[in-house]
Amino acid sequence: MNLMTLLPDYYKGNLTMEELQNILGKDINDLEDGLNETINQCFVNTASALLSRYEKIFGIQVDVNKSDDFRRERIRAKIRGTGTVTKQMIANAAAAYSNGEVEVIENSENYSFIIKFTGAKGIPANISDLTITIEEIKPAHLTFSFEYTWITWNEFDNYNKMFDEWDELNLSWNEFETYREVA
Repeated sequence: MNLMTLLPDYYKGNLTMEELQNILGKDINDLEDGLNETINQCFVNTASALLSRYEKIFGIQVDVNKSDDFRRERIRAKIRGTGTVTKQMIANAAAAYSNGEVEVIENSENYSFIIKFTGAKGIPANISDLTITIEEIKPAHLTFSFEYTWITWNEFDNYNKMFDEWDELNLSWNEFETYREVA
């Protein structure tokens, strides 16, 4: 913050006042940065230094080798998974990991359910941690499995591309299987 802009014009050119205001301005900026950092630590979405505190509160094993984004996803999923277990709770927890819509398909006869990823194609990056989270929140007598979404022949045909056009995209097999054009 340039404090000189807040003072009357007759202080311009006064080296003592400019130096004093520069020192005070730096201190104010440092205080503002510290306040913003403190506020950021109060919320899971922006916390970094206090992520281990949130993990301990929610009974999640602390692993500082994982990225902050990954750790935040686990914490948010755990928060969503607190309370009575419902189909929607499981869907919300899974959606936190996949960054897309999720459908939970119940199979009561077999004491199981399927978590189908409908909003994002392919296997979510944090599937192993999602598995741990679902194991923690689901009733013990139920089993579950995952169902992933890939490109279908109809989608492939609807893109109406020639093989040369597909080649020009230079997609790996994994990228092709999860290909989606933004409309």
